[in-house]
Amino acid sequence: MAKKIVKNKKNLKVLPSPFKNYWTKQNYYILGFGIFTVIIGFILMSQSPWDNPLSLSVSPVVLLFAYIVVFPIAILYKRKNSSVEDVSGKD
Repeated sequence: MAKKIVKNKKNLKVLPSPFKNYWTKQNYYILGFGIFTVIIGFILMSQSPWDNPLSLSVSPVVLLFAYIVVFPIAILYKRKNSSVEDVSGKD
């Protein structure tokens, strides 16, 4: 017969779940601002006539700002205080 390996539960280390949602209220506010900025960019792009300076120059800059700056900040923003609590394991 095979030997049964018995592990001591006291020695097991509890690891935090990698699927924990780390988003806070500030992340959702930044995401909302990004969505608002994209909507404003598309509204500016839809202005007629098609050769309007708003449609050709301002709206692409607004959309690039939203996609390249605001959305990554919303995804990557994390407060320093919450990272200390996660490392210590005090949830």
